[in-house]
Amino acid sequence: MITGRKKVATVALPRSGPLQVCAYCRVSTGRQAESDLSIPDQQRQIADYIAAKGWQLVATYTDAGLSATDDNRPEFQAMIDRSVDDDRPFDVILVHSFSRFFRDSFSFEYYRRKLEKNGVAIVSMTQAVTDDPSGALVRQVFTLFDEYQSRENGKHVERVMKENARQGFYNGSPVALGFTTKVVARHGNRDKKVLVVDPVDAELVRRIFILYRDGDRGSGPMGVKMIATWLNEHGYRTKRGGLFGVAAVHTILTNRIYIGETTFNRRCSRTLRQKPADQHIHGAVEPIVDGTLFEWVQQALPMRSPKVIAPRVVTGPILLTGLASCRCGAAMTLRTGTGGKGKVYQYYTCSACARKGKAACPGRSIRMDRLDSLVVEALTKNLLQPDRLASVLSAVIDARSRRAEDVEARIKRLEQARFEARDKLRRLVDLVESSDIVDDEIKSRIALRRDEIAKVDAELERLQAPRSGQEDFSHEGLARFGQLVTENIANGPIPFRKGYLRALLDRVEVDDDVVRLIGSTHALAQAVKDGPANVQEVRRSVPKWRARKDSNL
Repeated sequence: MITGRKKVATVALPRSGPLQVCAYCRVSTGRQAESDLSIPDQQRQIADYIAAKGWQLVATYTDAGLSATDDNRPEFQAMIDRSVDDDRPFDVILVHSFSRFFRDSFSFEYYRRKLEKNGVAIVSMTQAVTDDPSGALVRQVFTLFDEYQSRENGKHVERVMKENARQGFYNGSPVALGFTTKVVARHGNRDKKVLVVDPVDAELVRRIFILYRDGDRGSGPMGVKMIATWLNEHGYRTKRGGLFGVAAVHTILTNRIYIGETTFNRRCSRTLRQKPADQHIHGAVEPIVDGTLFEWVQQALPMRSPKVIAPRVVTGPILLTGLASCRCGAAMTLRTGTGGKGKVYQYYTCSACARKGKAACPGRSIRMDRLDSLVVEALTKNLLQPDRLASVLSAVIDARSRRAEDVEARIKRLEQARFEARDKLRRLVDLVESSDIVDDEIKSRIALRRDEIAKVDAELERLQAPRSGQEDFSHEGLARFGQLVTENIANGPIPFRKGYLRALLDRVEVDDDVVRLIGSTHALAQAVKDGPANVQEVRRSVPKWRARKDSNL
């Protein structure tokens, strides 16, 4: 009888009859897997070897297109888990060479010892080793050489890919939405490809940026989550045919490829760590999104993030909370001081100076009532007058006029894409009618062409739709807008006034002797066109509200 907590080791008893063998086959790349030559050859040689030895093959595990530098291989893990089961299903794991099992000497030894404890040996049919110390040394030399060879191959592959990127060719990473690949040359048995704009998907990318800035048909600017919901509800799908999520939309909005910039060798493929900037290889493709719009989105994303804008910024009692900032870049916070006659004053003060001292910032400070009135007066006199509004918005109108030619060119590309898709569909239909054979592949290709035509038609309809209210701003309309905003930024509840200010301004920058009001002309144009949105006061955050879930169920 065994007592206590000591663990008793299990000793594998010799098996009667032939050795039970598990075969493991692997190739490193998808191209090798697609050729369907290496794995069948490994399986054939393993079968011949087992037959010559008189062993019995009981299982085969195969990993196609996976590297042996790590253990992130589904079939490999399934084989290891089965090998260490209590019923001891295998005596031997047979591989063509040790490199098929692992190309990392430390990991190879770790798994070899794990299997050895359960009475399972790793045997290479092309690299025979003995069980004595000299055999162990030879096996370690083999595994070290496999690791060295893997790293050397990786070094040379990386060198070739870098040069390929320098020459402007595509290296095979996932293609961003809005682009496709085109074969432009052939070197030996390899196709040289470049990224080109897909006219249909490019319209979807442009729409995502417009939705973020302007919204859909007067809805106002949309957030990342709302855009994802809108795209899914309207039947749009990702490059792989899936539903859009927050991450997919955010990736599109921040991907600089859409303004024509590409970067290769940015991250390590194994660790995903960022590489130094001097190792990045930059290239260029045809841009899809206007550079000004893209940079505006980059500035707006962190400002609109719910992690950045606290509820107090929207509903707090301070008019310029979240808008006022010091020249050094830090936010202005509220401080209280006492005047000579004991009167209490409130000041906007640089938060960097308050937290870090004057080494961080000299400490710009201004009375709260003075800055509030300066901002309201400056907007009233310098922006909200009809003539000034017309002058500011004329640049937006001119820019839209200049982009009209680009829209016409996009329409022509879409019409060409529709013509090509219809021609391909017609040829498929002719093929079906002439042969009277309709298999699943032809059906799927016909459905694909019809979907492509439908997508092009939808984008053409959107581009050709009239855009009322964007080309002209009348003097009377600008006067009404200016009067409405002037009244609402000067009077009313603070959250209501803040909503109007945030519709016009991105930030209020306080310098030593000047205050700068910074905003977007595009946001101003949208506000004039649709009217400032009604800003309702919302509930402030209450810590641990309904902590016991005892109300409003």
